[in-house]
Amino acid sequence: MASVLNKEDNSFNEIQGDTSALIANGATLQRVSNQFGFTEGPAVDKQGNIFFTDQPNDQIWTYGVDGSLSLFLNETGRANGLYVDNAGNIIACADAKGEVWRITPKKKVTVLYKAPKSKRLNGPNDVWIDAKGGIYITDPYYQRPYWKHKLPKRNHQNVYYLPSGKKTVIAVDTALKQPNGLVGSPDGKWLFVSDIGDGKIYKYGIETNGSLTNRVLFAEVSCDGMTLDSQGNLYAAGNGVTVYNSSGTQVEHISVPARWTSNVCFGGKERNNLFITASEAVYTLQMQVKGVE
Repeated sequence: MASVLNKEDNSFNEIQGDTSALIANGATLQRVSNQFGFTEGPAVDKQGNIFFTDQPNDQIWTYGVDGSLSLFLNETGRANGLYVDNAGNIIACADAKGEVWRITPKKKVTVLYKAPKSKRLNGPNDVWIDAKGGIYITDPYYQRPYWKHKLPKRNHQNVYYLPSGKKTVIAVDTALKQPNGLVGSPDGKWLFVSDIGDGKIYKYGIETNGSLTNRVLFAEVSCDGMTLDSQGNLYAAGNGVTVYNSSGTQVEHISVPARWTSNVCFGGKERNNLFITASEAVYTLQMQVKGVE
């Protein structure tokens, strides 16, 4: 589906909201801003405000429920993927030094995970937190211009689990080519992980100790970040946003006029505003369904 910018109001008129079971009737894709270097990692707090990163500029921004856009933090450790925990803290993949940070609403930073220099992570990319406070982390390798090293720090690009309060990560999948986005179901039973290096999304069962079991192929698509809605549909960012039902069947595709769509989440007071990070820009689209984050 093509999307053409309406310069008067930044909308994209080809989205046919009245023909979709997911998109709100008459809704059009809205460009909020295109002022960034490269946007990533959208995550929503309990009020519906969205935090996202501008990684090349080492910043975290906020998109408020009132539609306002503001800078939240400079010098973020080159934050990439984000997650907002129940206390309102931002859990950030700080890949400048292969760390995971906790950033409070008052902008106090605590390093939750830091490996010895010889064993540091390749580049934490995305995070999801379970009900016990354990953190799932994808660790692909993308060479950054701000790194001095030119080779991966670890031989494998894995998915890790950091139990709550612990300082050591546990590898929970070591068989992926390049894990990237991930999201868990609200009941804590399932985890979805995109293997962008192999063009696949996998679904896992989550055990009580945080380990993953029964990996199955969910969809074949080159996917970056992901989110879920209240009906169990999965939204995969990459070439626009492709939506799959709980069985892995494609049910919708949202075209986004950008060279790459990196990630997606639901925000707003009613959690029915789809927020999309896409290269230099961020977009919103009003939906009939609500998010679960």
